[in-house]
Amino acid sequence: MTIEQVAGYSTQIIAEVEKAVIGKRDVLEQMMAAFLSSGGHILLEDYPGLAKTLIANSFSIALGMQFKRIQFTPDLLPGDITGGYVFESDKNRFMLRKGPIFTNILLADEINRASPKTQSALLEAMQEYQVTLEGETQTLPDPFIVIATQNPIEYEGTFPLPEAQLDRFMVKISIGYPTPEEEDEILKRRAERKSDLVPLQAIITPETFLQMRATAEEVYVDPDVRRYMVELVSKSRSHRQVAVGVSPRGSLALLKLARAWAAIHNRNYVVPDDIKKFIQPALAHRIILDPSLWDVKKSENKIIEEIAQSVSVPVFKMDDEH
Repeated sequence: MTIEQVAGYSTQIIAEVEKAVIGKRDVLEQMMAAFLSSGGHILLEDYPGLAKTLIANSFSIALGMQFKRIQFTPDLLPGDITGGYVFESDKNRFMLRKGPIFTNILLADEINRASPKTQSALLEAMQEYQVTLEGETQTLPDPFIVIATQNPIEYEGTFPLPEAQLDRFMVKISIGYPTPEEEDEILKRRAERKSDLVPLQAIITPETFLQMRATAEEVYVDPDVRRYMVELVSKSRSHRQVAVGVSPRGSLALLKLARAWAAIHNRNYVVPDDIKKFIQPALAHRIILDPSLWDVKKSENKIIEEIAQSVSVPVFKMDDEH
């Protein structure tokens, strides 16, 4: 598959999702870049009613993938996610009943409402793409992508995600409210449609998607651009207001996302602007601020912004070869 084909399919997929989701092109493009990156799990953090579930569902249809949704609640058990062995008396043996985790796209709705034990059931799956049940390893379908949502305002009865799990999400994205014009368009389309459901269709198959991923891996990254990523990440580790900096998983996320973003925009090489696009969504959730500075009221986003401004951007000249 060529870069042109990847860009073409990506445009078609986003256009299909935009039939249901209005005015969020930038968010949809960022999510598309995460999907095209191996290990591209996404954490959507925003207020209720901003189409987080709708976006996840719409993408799964447009990508032609199997989709399952789990509503995380305090009484949810790990077995409710992974499944387990059930004794069938008529056959007199234990049979494996696979849980909802055996799918291509898994929506973990309000992930921070479940207990840490249940949250951890996702950890192995997100990193190793497998689930261990009764000592037996079951491989998950390929591709396997987790889209998790959480509400930033209700902390009562929630369990904040541990760092190890946050780090497994490639990006953390906020949807944001629509503009008055966009909201008017949402109402207009709903009135014309006379139904809550928006009919969408599959643009590609999972096999085509895997080819798109493989093509994105071929995108060229200049050594200067690569060092720019490394410098951004290492600055987070030496920043005086940061207790724990970004791990190497963060710099790998930047590399993969920048490549995918270039491919979506029909380029076979990465430019510094591709990286700038993902500095906040890929790095902000990976740092822990120094507790003694919490009273300063600085957010992770603000610190990452300072770091980005302090690192010089490489001057980029492409030769004829790339």
